[in-house]
Amino acid sequence: MPTPSEYLKHASVIIITGGSSGIGAALIKAVMKLSPDVLLCNISRTKPDFFCGEKFRHFEADLTDFTALEAVASELEAVVDSAPAGAVVLINNSGFGDYGPMPELEHAKQLGMIDLNVRAVVDLTVRLLPRLQERGGAVVNVASTAAFQATPFMATYGATKSFVLSWSLALNEDLRGTGVHALAVCPGPTRSNFFKAAGFSAPPMQDGGMNACLDMTAEAVADQTLRALARGQSLVVTGWKNQCIALLGGHLPKVLGARLTARILRKMRLEAYK
Repeated sequence: MPTPSEYLKHASVIIITGGSSGIGAALIKAVMKLSPDVLLCNISRTKPDFFCGEKFRHFEADLTDFTALEAVASELEAVVDSAPAGAVVLINNSGFGDYGPMPELEHAKQLGMIDLNVRAVVDLTVRLLPRLQERGGAVVNVASTAAFQATPFMATYGATKSFVLSWSLALNEDLRGTGVHALAVCPGPTRSNFFKAAGFSAPPMQDGGMNACLDMTAEAVADQTLRALARGQSLVVTGWKNQCIALLGGHLPKVLGARLTARILRKMRLEAYK
């Protein structure tokens, strides 16, 4: 099996969404270290503060604005067309969550979550897929361990990640034999800005409970993601503890899984961080 460094030697362009912080930033930094010659393109509202030089391109865009997404996709097509021969890797990393009982959550935020976590992933992938098929490469979609069961108190978020997981696995089969493969990445709780965006004043993993024993650094998630990419995997759940949780969640009856998840989230006392 090739190492991430060996795999990335064959890549010409890597496109990532949401690379200004968290897992996205960790992925960019890892790629910079492993393959300094690859052209890195980041799409986000904020430019990463470590992003500079000829090998880096930042595209400022709100991916829930689909006119802006269309414009960025056109620019990226031109970038790929002018790049040296080599594979293209698209990493759909952007996404956010929200916590609370559904009747209390902001309507517009739920719809925006669907737009970013689902529609932008499909839209950008479909637009760029012809370029990937011409050159070879991969589509990496960041889902979550929340994808394996219903997630009360984070209902919309969990549902969007279930879509990303299912769609990615199906996409990988659709692309079989084309020189392009799809990888779904399912991290558990990760030390990043995710919880702040979801409405918490502090990460739930600080409570010393279940999240604390399951959480990983963004760097560890990035490392396992690149290893899975190099191996041609279609799915990676990061961390063995999260793998156990995902296995359990995937095999429980749906109704029981939803009830159990609701109890777990209550016990985590997430409301203390609102």
